[in-house]
Amino acid sequence: MLFSVEGKRSAKKNFCPCVIAKTKILINLKNYSSQEESTLSENREILAKGTGRRKCSIAQVRLMKGTGEFIINGKPAIAYMQENPSCILSIQAPFELLKLQNNFKTIVKVRGGGLMGQAGAIKLGVARALCEIEKDLDNSYRSSLKSQGFLTRDARSKERKKYGLKKARKAPQFSKR
Repeated sequence: MLFSVEGKRSAKKNFCPCVIAKTKILINLKNYSSQEESTLSENREILAKGTGRRKCSIAQVRLMKGTGEFIINGKPAIAYMQENPSCILSIQAPFELLKLQNNFKTIVKVRGGGLMGQAGAIKLGVARALCEIEKDLDNSYRSSLKSQGFLTRDARSKERKKYGLKKARKAPQFSKR
Protein backbone atom coordinates (compact mmCIF):
# COMPACT_ATOMS: atom_id res chain seq x y z
CA MET A 1 0.00 0.00 0.00
CA LEU A 2 1.18 3.49 -0.75
CA PHE A 3 0.31 6.28 1.64
CA SER A 4 0.90 9.96 1.05
CA VAL A 5 2.67 11.64 3.92
CA GLU A 6 2.97 15.43 3.68
CA GLY A 7 2.81 15.38 -0.11
CA LYS A 8 5.34 12.53 -0.49
CA ARG A 9 4.47 8.98 -1.42
CA SER A 10 5.95 6.30 0.75
CA ALA A 11 5.65 2.55 0.81
CA LYS A 12 5.02 2.45 4.53
CA LYS A 13 3.17 -0.61 5.85
CA ASN A 14 0.35 0.29 8.20
CA PHE A 15 -2.77 -1.36 9.46
CA CYS A 16 -6.05 -0.66 7.74
CA PRO A 17 -8.00 2.12 9.54
CA CYS A 18 -10.84 -0.29 10.31
CA VAL A 19 -8.39 -2.67 12.07
CA ILE A 20 -7.07 0.23 14.14
CA ALA A 21 -10.62 1.23 15.08
CA LYS A 22 -11.46 -2.36 16.09
CA THR A 23 -8.37 -2.64 18.28
CA LYS A 24 -9.23 0.66 19.98
CA ILE A 25 -12.73 -0.64 20.67
CA LEU A 26 -11.35 -3.92 22.05
CA ILE A 27 -8.91 -2.02 24.28
CA ASN A 28 -11.76 0.17 25.55
CA LEU A 29 -13.89 -2.92 26.23
CA LYS A 30 -11.04 -4.55 28.18
CA ASN A 31 -10.61 -1.39 30.24
CA TYR A 32 -14.38 -1.19 30.80
CA SER A 33 -14.61 -4.81 31.97
CA SER A 34 -11.72 -4.31 34.42
CA GLN A 35 -13.39 -1.14 35.73
CA GLU A 36 -16.69 -3.00 36.03
CA GLU A 37 -15.07 -5.80 38.05
CA SER A 38 -13.34 -3.30 40.35
CA THR A 39 -16.62 -1.49 41.04
CA LEU A 40 -18.32 -4.83 41.70
CA SER A 41 -15.69 -5.74 44.27
CA GLU A 42 -15.93 -2.31 45.88
CA ASN A 43 -19.74 -2.19 46.06
CA ARG A 44 -20.43 -5.76 47.06
CA GLU A 45 -18.25 -8.48 48.43
CA ILE A 46 -18.21 -11.65 46.33
CA LEU A 47 -19.11 -14.52 48.63
CA ALA A 48 -18.37 -17.38 46.26
CA LYS A 49 -17.41 -18.26 42.71
CA GLY A 50 -18.26 -21.38 40.74
CA THR A 51 -17.60 -22.64 37.22
CA GLY A 52 -19.98 -24.90 35.36
CA ARG A 53 -19.70 -26.64 31.99
CA ARG A 54 -22.21 -28.43 29.78
CA LYS A 55 -21.77 -29.44 26.12
CA CYS A 56 -19.82 -26.47 24.66
CA SER A 57 -20.98 -23.94 27.28
CA ILE A 58 -18.89 -22.49 30.09
CA ALA A 59 -20.45 -20.42 32.89
CA GLN A 60 -18.66 -18.35 35.54
CA VAL A 61 -20.96 -17.70 38.49
CA ARG A 62 -20.45 -15.14 41.27
CA LEU A 63 -22.69 -15.01 44.34
CA MET A 64 -23.06 -11.85 46.44
CA LYS A 65 -25.38 -10.82 49.23
CA GLY A 66 -28.57 -9.51 47.71
CA THR A 67 -32.27 -9.94 47.12
CA GLY A 68 -32.44 -12.78 44.60
CA GLU A 69 -31.45 -10.84 41.49
CA PHE A 70 -30.15 -13.09 38.67
CA ILE A 71 -28.07 -11.41 35.93
CA ILE A 72 -26.66 -13.31 32.94
CA ASN A 73 -24.23 -11.48 30.63
CA GLY A 74 -25.57 -8.10 31.78
CA LYS A 75 -29.25 -8.99 31.24
CA PRO A 76 -31.93 -10.26 33.63
CA ALA A 77 -32.14 -14.06 33.57
CA ILE A 78 -35.69 -14.14 32.18
CA ALA A 79 -34.76 -11.90 29.25
CA TYR A 80 -31.51 -13.77 28.51
CA MET A 81 -33.22 -17.18 28.60
CA GLN A 82 -35.94 -15.83 26.28
CA GLU A 83 -38.67 -16.54 28.86
CA ASN A 84 -38.09 -20.29 28.41
CA PRO A 85 -39.61 -21.82 31.57
CA SER A 86 -37.50 -25.01 31.52
CA CYS A 87 -34.24 -23.00 31.35
CA ILE A 88 -35.34 -20.57 34.07
CA LEU A 89 -36.45 -23.36 36.42
CA SER A 90 -33.22 -25.22 35.72
CA ILE A 91 -30.94 -22.33 36.70
CA GLN A 92 -32.97 -21.55 39.84
CA ALA A 93 -33.29 -25.19 40.98
CA PRO A 94 -30.27 -25.20 43.38
CA PHE A 95 -31.60 -22.10 45.17
CA GLU A 96 -35.12 -23.54 45.40
CA LEU A 97 -33.85 -26.83 46.81
CA LEU A 98 -32.02 -25.01 49.62
CA LYS A 99 -34.76 -22.34 49.98
CA LEU A 100 -32.29 -19.51 49.30
CA GLN A 101 -34.13 -17.77 46.43
CA ASN A 102 -33.96 -14.28 47.96
CA ASN A 103 -30.61 -14.45 49.77
CA PHE A 104 -28.08 -13.91 46.96
CA LYS A 105 -27.47 -11.73 43.93
CA THR A 106 -26.13 -13.94 41.16
CA ILE A 107 -23.96 -12.58 38.34
CA VAL A 108 -23.12 -14.99 35.52
CA LYS A 109 -20.82 -14.78 32.50
CA VAL A 110 -21.64 -17.56 30.06
CA ARG A 111 -20.44 -18.30 26.54
CA GLY A 112 -20.68 -21.06 23.97
CA GLY A 113 -23.40 -23.54 23.06
CA GLY A 114 -27.15 -23.00 23.01
CA LEU A 115 -29.66 -22.01 25.67
CA MET A 116 -30.14 -25.50 27.13
CA GLY A 117 -26.39 -26.11 27.35
CA GLN A 118 -25.88 -22.70 28.94
CA ALA A 119 -28.67 -23.37 31.44
CA GLY A 120 -27.02 -26.66 32.44
CA ALA A 121 -23.65 -24.92 32.84
CA ILE A 122 -25.19 -22.17 34.98
CA LYS A 123 -26.96 -24.74 37.18
CA LEU A 124 -23.68 -26.57 37.86
CA GLY A 125 -21.84 -23.29 38.50
CA VAL A 126 -24.49 -22.12 40.98
CA ALA A 127 -24.38 -25.45 42.82
CA ARG A 128 -20.58 -25.34 43.06
CA ALA A 129 -20.68 -21.74 44.31
CA LEU A 130 -23.22 -22.68 46.98
CA CYS A 131 -20.89 -25.50 48.11
CA GLU A 132 -18.09 -22.94 48.41
CA ILE A 133 -20.32 -20.78 50.62
CA GLU A 134 -21.06 -23.84 52.73
CA LYS A 135 -17.37 -24.08 53.70
CA ASP A 136 -17.63 -20.63 55.27
CA LEU A 137 -21.06 -21.06 56.88
CA ASP A 138 -20.82 -24.74 58.02
CA ASN A 139 -24.17 -25.72 56.47
CA SER A 140 -25.07 -29.02 54.85
CA TYR A 141 -25.68 -27.71 51.34
CA ARG A 142 -23.36 -30.20 49.65
CA SER A 143 -25.21 -33.35 50.71
CA SER A 144 -28.57 -31.94 49.57
CA LEU A 145 -27.19 -30.79 46.21
CA LYS A 146 -25.30 -34.05 45.66
CA SER A 147 -28.38 -36.21 46.35
CA GLN A 148 -30.38 -34.27 43.73
CA GLY A 149 -27.55 -34.55 41.16
CA PHE A 150 -26.75 -30.83 40.90
CA LEU A 151 -23.02 -31.38 41.48
CA THR A 152 -22.61 -33.97 38.71
CA ARG A 153 -21.14 -32.69 35.45
CA ASP A 154 -23.10 -34.01 32.48
CA ALA A 155 -20.32 -35.16 30.15
CA ARG A 156 -22.52 -35.85 27.13
CA SER A 157 -21.54 -33.81 24.11
CA LYS A 158 -21.93 -34.06 20.36
CA GLU A 159 -20.04 -36.93 18.75
CA ARG A 160 -17.70 -36.00 15.93
CA LYS A 161 -18.43 -36.83 12.29
CA LYS A 162 -16.45 -39.74 10.85
CA TYR A 163 -15.15 -39.91 7.30
CA GLY A 164 -17.21 -42.05 4.94
CA LEU A 165 -20.37 -41.30 6.93
CA LYS A 166 -22.92 -38.52 6.59
CA LYS A 167 -23.02 -37.74 10.32
CA ALA A 168 -21.44 -39.29 13.40
CA ARG A 169 -23.09 -42.67 12.79
CA LYS A 170 -25.45 -42.22 9.83
CA ALA A 171 -24.16 -44.13 6.81
CA PRO A 172 -25.08 -43.49 3.18
CA GLN A 173 -27.73 -45.80 1.76
CA PHE A 174 -26.38 -49.23 0.95
CA SER A 175 -26.76 -50.44 -2.63
CA LYS A 176 -26.17 -54.12 -3.28
CA ARG A 177 -25.61 -53.67 -7.04
